Amino acid sequence: MTGGAGYVGSVSVEHLLAQGHSVTVLDSLATGYRAALPDGASFVEGSVLDAGVVERALREDGIEAVLHCAARAQVGESVADPALYYRENVVGGVSLLDTMRRAGVTRIVFSSTAAVYGAPESTPIEETQLPRPINPYGDTKVAFERALDWYGRAYGLRALALRYFNVAGATEQRGEDHQPETHLIPNLLRAVATGEPVTIFGDDYPTPDGTCIRDYIHVSDLADAHLAALELTGSAEPGLEVCNLGSGSGFSVAQVVEAAERVTGRDVPRTVGPRRPGDPPVLVASNEKARKLLGWTPRRGTLEEMIGSAWRWRQGQPGGYGG
Repeated sequence: MTGGAGYVGSVSVEHLLAQGHSVTVLDSLATGYRAALPDGASFVEGSVLDAGVVERALREDGIEAVLHCAARAQVGESVADPALYYRENVVGGVSLLDTMRRAGVTRIVFSSTAAVYGAPESTPIEETQLPRPINPYGDTKVAFERALDWYGRAYGLRALALRYFNVAGATEQRGEDHQPETHLIPNLLRAVATGEPVTIFGDDYPTPDGTCIRDYIHVSDLADAHLAALELTGSAEPGLEVCNLGSGSGFSVAQVVEAAERVTGRDVPRTVGPRRPGDPPVLVASNEKARKLLGWTPRRGTLEEMIGSAWRWRQGQPGGYGG
């Protein structure tokens, strides 16, 4: 598991261990936290760019499959410093693939993103829509997906790219702690806890209440999908499959705010700002392919479940992992 000390990665490690798998985590700790690592996982500190470190871990720990979650993942940062994103997300990813080839590892599940679609032509979004990213972050994810496709054709790699929509929620022990935090739900909960207003970007979209509509998926449902995807690579033909991971429905920003107020029993202090450039009115996934290919159905799809679990984790760790 690359990036296993991050939000999505650590929860997936937790689920994999609970299912009896042996897990080795590779993480540079540039954005992850040592405290997020579950007991029972082996840990190697390093980057996917550290080919020697990666190859030793693959060989010495007898790795059979890779879940690749390590990435830079801030849209604004990618625009300001695209070199960082192409170096770590693309060059680092290709270095990982070459190291896997040397070690004889032919199975990989890739943590991709709905950002590959950019401003989609239609919704719900199906995997047949052509990727048209509008920022370097999304473009680096597309570039690595293409590398997976060609490596599958040439070298027998069995790969599955999972395009996440908005991930939210927490387990009892692991939750979301980003610096800086750009995701809506943790920012709403921070506003409730601190009294500092959160900014709602635009209330004049062509949606029922004027705010953007987004698809949310619980991080534990995402971990279930990771497990199903890893198992599928054990029997899949060489090549790349791509699946959206979302609920298949959406909630507006205003609906998420109202749900946060119900869950916490407090008002969310907020202000309304202008639209952010490039924000489409609606982003909702079709998850039919994931249902058919992975046998996966999201089981924790209500806002109350996602926000409630995130709020309980925040109350237990008000300072996050650093606190």
